[in-house]
Amino acid sequence: MTHEAKVAPASRPPGGAKPRAVALIGPQGSGKSCLFDALLAAAGSQPPRRTEARSRTMGTEMRLAHCTVLDEPWVLIDCPGSVEFGQEVAAALAVADIAVLVCEPDPARAAALAPAFHALEQAGLPAMVFVNKADTLGDSRIRDTIAALQAHSRRPLVLRQVPIREGGAVTGYVDLVSERAYRWRRGESSELIRIPDTMQNREAEARATLAEALADHDDALLEKVVEDAIPTPEDLYRPLHADVIAGSLDPVLFGAAERRHGVMRLWKALRHDTPAVEVTAARHGLDPEGEPVAQVFRTLHAGHGGRLSFARIWRGTLKDGGILDGARIGGVTRFPAGEPAKVPEAGAGEVVALGRLDAVVTGSTLSPSGTVQPLPFPAPLPPVYALAIVNEDRKDDVRLSGALQRLAEEDPSITVLQDAEMGQILLGGQGDIHLGHAVARLAEAHGLRVTTTRPRIAFRETIRHAARHHARHRRQTGGHGQFADVTLEVSPRARGEGFAFEDRIVGGAIPRKYIPAVGEAAEEASRKGPLGNPVVDVAVALLDGAFHSVDSSDMAFATATRIAMQEALAKAEPVMLEPVDHVTILVPQDGTPAAQRLLSGRRGQILGFAEKEDWPGWDEVQALVPEVELHDLIIELRSQTMGLGTYTRRFDHLAEARMR
Repeated sequence: MTHEAKVAPASRPPGGAKPRAVALIGPQGSGKSCLFDALLAAAGSQPPRRTEARSRTMGTEMRLAHCTVLDEPWVLIDCPGSVEFGQEVAAALAVADIAVLVCEPDPARAAALAPAFHALEQAGLPAMVFVNKADTLGDSRIRDTIAALQAHSRRPLVLRQVPIREGGAVTGYVDLVSERAYRWRRGESSELIRIPDTMQNREAEARATLAEALADHDDALLEKVVEDAIPTPEDLYRPLHADVIAGSLDPVLFGAAERRHGVMRLWKALRHDTPAVEVTAARHGLDPEGEPVAQVFRTLHAGHGGRLSFARIWRGTLKDGGILDGARIGGVTRFPAGEPAKVPEAGAGEVVALGRLDAVVTGSTLSPSGTVQPLPFPAPLPPVYALAIVNEDRKDDVRLSGALQRLAEEDPSITVLQDAEMGQILLGGQGDIHLGHAVARLAEAHGLRVTTTRPRIAFRETIRHAARHHARHRRQTGGHGQFADVTLEVSPRARGEGFAFEDRIVGGAIPRKYIPAVGEAAEEASRKGPLGNPVVDVAVALLDGAFHSVDSSDMAFATATRIAMQEALAKAEPVMLEPVDHVTILVPQDGTPAAQRLLSGRRGQILGFAEKEDWPGWDEVQALVPEVELHDLIIELRSQTMGLGTYTRRFDHLAEARMR
């Protein structure tokens, strides 16, 4: 979205109603952004014109739009479809009143919805499912799509409509609650028609299934179902509304957003079943009375427009120039039809961008007093992919540091690590597309061009057996010279025991005052072994030595020790050690064999697999994998699991390197 806002007069929601927020979520290719445009068009709002820049970012950046439908104000949040931008999806769900989960009618694509179903269940957020591209169903049955989706959702999915087919094509639907039939007409409102005779039995069967599902939480309806009485539309509307708001079930509607089919029916369902902002706030634990409260769910550095904090107002009214957590608001911006417009104030339910709250971080709960209990907000996603970055122009290194900080503020799933040991800056994220977008933003928003490379791995080394070495350091430079004589023994220790120094001098061969210098020099010498890496898990023993009453010093003994260490380590059969991580891969069950083959091909030791708790149809595969093999694991894993697989990792141990 553009960020140079025109000034608009204050706008009050029609009739004093408070805006409700709808998050559109779904996998890439489902037509979610097309539905966003169609919903705006159905509301009488012209969707933002698709420029080249806007088209390029539609799949990677959140879009926001205010509109009015049947005299009620709404906020639409179009979330990125790529799994690599899941942080923005989680943020939108945290501030929405309801989600619309958009999917294709192909049952084979149902597994792509599993992460979204899980996120909705975790958040307790009401939801509807919109099966898009219903005009491509052909001879396929919508029931098969629902059954495939149900395998990945713990909530019951109930069909609100059944399709009307003419000539093998879906041309309309029967609404199961109102028992009205409609024929779609492109560019016009749907036409009310009589339910076709061929649909009577199918409609009655589907309506009975809907009634049975709703009767689970409604005693009055249950009594009618048991008595085989035909429920009235009101008998179904009442429990359906209650169940949707409670998150007890998800109604399923269908249509074709590109043709505007079924879009107004979706709007009417949202209007009827979306909870008010007060209900959502109460679900988050916020009382209805008290000072204004807003929650920041997105941060954006908008160039000359400064820093913008996108926030949902849960309670009260925010005014331009007002105080939140000790900071003065420097502008309040709404987004009618997706275009920014500054307003003097905004009330509960609104989603707005607040200016100049420079110290406020994403997820913050704000109030004038600064004392409101923080509301729930999703934690940052752990990185699964990383790149080392270097400025093309080294004089811009200071600017790069600030730009990376701003990137991480905008997207909490981006991590920036200054790896001093390996001398590299690591940019971590959710995949190659995610980090590619971050690098492009560095160039476009900050004028910084960087090169990216594969991160270097922090190898270590150790020794296989013990070795001794005697070293003497003697130098005569006029006046006091330098003299020190040491005999050291290096020996391996168990993995993870680290470095140890032992003094075995007897009889005063070396005065006690020089022993600390020997120990410190031995430890310093272990920081770079014969193979060029830090040495770990070794014990160093000082066995013997000699000194000179005038020429010996701490410096001389340190020099002799470094010489002895270098030679002793080289004789002790040094070996390279590589970090090994414990990896947990999450995949649909039909992708488990592919994940196991992938791990085995990367020198992984598979520890086992089991069904993921609370994730129907998904497995967790546990393995130990060398870190050097993990750089592009997420790319190959997603390519073999329809983009669905992901993983987490943690350091486990060091092991002898056995490269492929």
